[in-house]
Amino acid sequence: MIISNALVLLVALLHVWFMILEMYFWTRPLGRKAFGLTKESAEATKVMAQNQGIYNGFLAAGLIWGVISHLHDVKVFFLACVIVAGIVGAFTANKKILYIQAFPALAALMAVVCL
Repeated sequence: MIISNALVLLVALLHVWFMILEMYFWTRPLGRKAFGLTKESAEATKVMAQNQGIYNGFLAAGLIWGVISHLHDVKVFFLACVIVAGIVGAFTANKKILYIQAFPALAALMAVVCL
């Protein structure tokens, strides 16, 4: 259980980081470099990124809630949401999202279900 909770919290921390990047650093050099954006494209999509960031925050909150409350179904639900979001992101935005977002969530889900 310690290993599975650690993996769930790792996925949650990743999503907190994604939220920070999208909501606060999107137009700054760190955010532009992370997402491969020009200054102009970052400015043009700033509001969209803030909205996307809050969704990542909600995913992180759900994962943390699942760990703190020891609710197995909550962890499974939010990890499944992360995996689906990662798959959609890989097909629509950038293939590396599959490795950065979906695979860690899949590893955590397997640990939660199997351990």
